[in-house]
Amino acid sequence: MKKIIIPSLMVCAMIVSCGSPSTEKADNTANANQQADKDLLTKAKGIFQPLPERADNPENPITEAKVKLGKMLYYDTRLSKTGNNSCNSCHNLATYGVDNVATSKGDAGKNGERNSPTVFNAAFNVAQFWDGRAKDVEEQAGGPILNPVEMAIPSKEYLEKKLRDAKEYDEMFKAVFPDDKQPITYTNITKSIAAFERTLVTPAPFDAYLKGDATALNDDQKLGLRMFIETGCTQCHMGSGLGGTLFQKFGLFADYRTLTNSTTNDEGKKKQSNQAGDKDVFKASSLRNIAKTAPYFHDGSVSDLNKAVVIMGKTQLNKELSDAEVGPIVAFLNSLTGTVAEDVKTPPATLTKK
Repeated sequence: MKKIIIPSLMVCAMIVSCGSPSTEKADNTANANQQADKDLLTKAKGIFQPLPERADNPENPITEAKVKLGKMLYYDTRLSKTGNNSCNSCHNLATYGVDNVATSKGDAGKNGERNSPTVFNAAFNVAQFWDGRAKDVEEQAGGPILNPVEMAIPSKEYLEKKLRDAKEYDEMFKAVFPDDKQPITYTNITKSIAAFERTLVTPAPFDAYLKGDATALNDDQKLGLRMFIETGCTQCHMGSGLGGTLFQKFGLFADYRTLTNSTTNDEGKKKQSNQAGDKDVFKASSLRNIAKTAPYFHDGSVSDLNKAVVIMGKTQLNKELSDAEVGPIVAFLNSLTGTVAEDVKTPPATLTKK
């Protein structure tokens, strides 16, 4: 009996002994991966921040009544001369604040010169428009209305009279601006639209990740985040918006036109400043909801996100990004897609009945 038991025990001991290195190696690998994940999150927190709930402006306090009024104005085609366009025409809230075309059709049917960027999270940007000619969304809201191609309203006074003749606006403006002798003014129109836009915030899985939920991103997205950082994309795309905080020349290492096949020769800020140093300088876009807001760049010349990433690598970083790099980076960019609330996408009932 002893002769049978002793060898058996020796075999068991050998099995345990042989299994230990593999188990230990697996544990070490798991621990190393966990540490790598922790290090990545720590690094990410030093570069990015979660989106705030809204973009406050002390000079234009957000109130429920003002947001309601702003939403109504945003969807109202009476803010264009012939009634063909509203703010939502080019910045469709049902499709992540864009119309998914290269350049948008204006009130009279003519297309604009630049791609219409998303309004979601736009209030966090350092300035508005591709060339930054508006300091904030309050100023931006008034631009397209008076633009002869976009909404073609002849003057501020023209729109003021038009809305004063619309009975439904009388009480709404009075409730929002009770201290104004005449509440329906161009300034109050733009303030209301801007207040609404300041609530258009779309938290995404990446925000949950930045707040400490490591499971909010999958392995491909984490790899993409690591590559996004290590490749140098964060030189322009950082902060809560992953961009929108600075201006940069588009084409530091190559003329963008040769890669985008642009059909226009847009020289960016130079058009406004007439300064040679502003040639091809544009606002570095926020990457929030980027997977949903094609086509890309100021002229909407590229519709594929993978291609856009390759172009940015070449023009801005002088790097030829491989498919093995682009794939994970695009996976990470998909983690920036947030959810748009249904009530935001739904036009006010007052307007839909018309």
